Amino acid sequence: MRNTFCSKIVVSSVMTFALCSGAWAQPQESLSGKSSTDLVKMAWSASNRSAFEELQAIVVQLRSAFEEQAIAQTVLLSGFPDRDKIEDFKVMNDFAVVLFVHAEALMHTGKTEEAIKAFEAIITQYPYAQSWDPSRGSYWSVAEKSHASIQAMKGLDEEAEGSSSHAPETVPVLSRKGKVRVVDYSRFGTFSGIGTKDYSFRMRSLSELADAVGEGIYPNTGDVYKNPRFKALFREGRQEGSHWDYVNTKDLEAAYFKWATAAENPGVKLFYMALVFEKAKMYLQAIKAYHALVVHFPTSSGVTYWHTPWYPAQAAVAKIKNILRQNPQLGLVYRDAKVRVHNGNDSDTGNDVFLVWPGVIQKGSTAKIGRMEPSAVSLTRGGKQVNFVKYANGHWQMQVDGKPFMIKGITYAPTKIGQSPDKGTLANWMFEDTNDNGKPDGPYDSWVDRNRNGIQDANEPVVGDFQLMKEMGANALRVYHNGNQINRELLRELHAKYGIYVAMGDFLGKYTLGSGAEWSVGADYENPVHKARMMESVESMVNSYKDEPFILMWILGNENNYGVGCNADKKPEQYYRFVNEVAKRIKELDPNHPVAIVNGDAQFLELFSQFAPDVDVFGANVYRGDYGFGSFWDDIKTIADRPAFISEYGAPAHSRRTPREQAEREQADYHRGNWMDIEANSAFSAEGEGNAVGGFAFEWADEWWKNYEPMKHDTKADVIGPFAGGFYYEEWFGLTGQGNGQHSPFLRELREAYFAYQRMWKK
Repeated sequence: MRNTFCSKIVVSSVMTFALCSGAWAQPQESLSGKSSTDLVKMAWSASNRSAFEELQAIVVQLRSAFEEQAIAQTVLLSGFPDRDKIEDFKVMNDFAVVLFVHAEALMHTGKTEEAIKAFEAIITQYPYAQSWDPSRGSYWSVAEKSHASIQAMKGLDEEAEGSSSHAPETVPVLSRKGKVRVVDYSRFGTFSGIGTKDYSFRMRSLSELADAVGEGIYPNTGDVYKNPRFKALFREGRQEGSHWDYVNTKDLEAAYFKWATAAENPGVKLFYMALVFEKAKMYLQAIKAYHALVVHFPTSSGVTYWHTPWYPAQAAVAKIKNILRQNPQLGLVYRDAKVRVHNGNDSDTGNDVFLVWPGVIQKGSTAKIGRMEPSAVSLTRGGKQVNFVKYANGHWQMQVDGKPFMIKGITYAPTKIGQSPDKGTLANWMFEDTNDNGKPDGPYDSWVDRNRNGIQDANEPVVGDFQLMKEMGANALRVYHNGNQINRELLRELHAKYGIYVAMGDFLGKYTLGSGAEWSVGADYENPVHKARMMESVESMVNSYKDEPFILMWILGNENNYGVGCNADKKPEQYYRFVNEVAKRIKELDPNHPVAIVNGDAQFLELFSQFAPDVDVFGANVYRGDYGFGSFWDDIKTIADRPAFISEYGAPAHSRRTPREQAEREQADYHRGNWMDIEANSAFSAEGEGNAVGGFAFEWADEWWKNYEPMKHDTKADVIGPFAGGFYYEEWFGLTGQGNGQHSPFLRELREAYFAYQRMWKK
């Protein structure tokens, strides 16, 4: 996820290139001989410095050198190229981006008519141009952003979805649901090799099992064609297009038949069939479908939007557990189920080795699974004041001053509407005092708009975010020191008055921060100069704050393994070796607090385990879905054997074609499912792995700058995501909203997710 921790980042309004201080800071002496990519970087630099004449010169050079080639590439396209073909159209993409930067500059200098014509030309001539956004790890459409610019200048709302009523959902009606409520597969076949790479299940009678599971669920693949609604949907025109077009539709009846008859990998097919049943609240059918996937097709794999491997059976196990946690009225438990994929945290599915425990679904109650009694302590990691205790049963527990502690954390960046790091206007929330009352705005001066009328009524007093977080049950914030002046007194009061700790971090070269590297080069974890500077940055942080009572732990990095301003993605071994050097140095300076890493999901987990043994706890930003984190806890336990926490997780409070109230409920459901998964895998839980020590929910308040104009709460989605609406809406991840923005940074709308945490964290 994009973040606002770095006030030094100066980026384009859509984050095409991040130009940290020192990178491209001076006008270039010559434009001849520059590549199209060079000109893109120079254009963004000129734009950020408001060097309009320089930008115009860049456009002239671009047209002279590359226009003919750009046109030749664009005429080859009738749609967006496949991701593996995008580089074949690099000149076209670069050409369109520079024109976009120039048009945007016209817009910001008040030349509206010229800007509109420039944006319209991009839309007409380069409709399939794309640009890479390194902070998201995805491409954005230049034409779409041009359209958004035109709409903004004309004062139009480019998307009204979610604000009006919509057609009701349809649900599938099955001709045969199955003869049994829960399938006991041992009655219908023979398992062998459970827990090994030689796992298999052999059916004794296909027809008997088909009768048991019911229509649409393997091996019952024939009854769906007998369903009288099957042909009716064709006549109604509700089966057109690809089955992938039906993943996020509200027409669940159409989605059911489309997926039931799709020519698709059978494991992937079963997963999306189960998802349709789950959305339709046909929970027993959903459980049957998910379980059928685990039993029959546990080695299935797919590819995510990010072109990384995805294992449906692992997700199916987590889905069943989440359904049963959320629906205790079903009276069922799922026991002894696990799909472990050795080598599953790299990008090569060819070396995967699957170990399968299909599990059994039985009568019982997840609420009665209960907790285990503490056993003897076998190991302690971390510091004297804050540490992690490992018990004889293999479970890990975090302790502060000898008392159990579960991280109930918040990612906090209360950005005022209109501010943006893209524009270089982001203020430091620890000091920002808009109303000149001598106190920081967000922490002390926010108030809750309970009736959402956009007015501070008499019964809506100033309360402050710190008090609201305390009332919610939060006990930790995540803060990075790089590029930010730390308000020591503010954080002392945060801890003393509100009982909230700070996990303080250093980016360790991410976005080049701390390394002194130019953006075009990036922090290099083999470069001795870069490493020395990063080490010095960490030492400064630790020496400055190690004796502060608010410090909970030290955090290293933020998804550095994804790259972006550093080469950890290209040199992961060198990165994790350096992380370990830094961890050892921190422990020399501070014997009281543990050291954590913040990784991007579990990528390179094997390398982390091997080369960073001195890091006490594994943290990761993980966005997998409403069911929780799947195999994450098992991977950490079996590969790294450390305690773990989720350093970022969350979901947007907006989705396509969904009323706002429903979208906020779906956001709350996502958070609830994620936290329940964390709890289920915490120490002494009889259900999970016992290594979860908490998490940081993302995020406290909506940030309007993240998609386009910082004065507008954007509802455009560029990236597919595992959320109810199917997309990332990065400006809508707040547990609280900022209303229409007129009372920012003070107004707060408490969303349903806030109250969900209040119930979970204060029980």
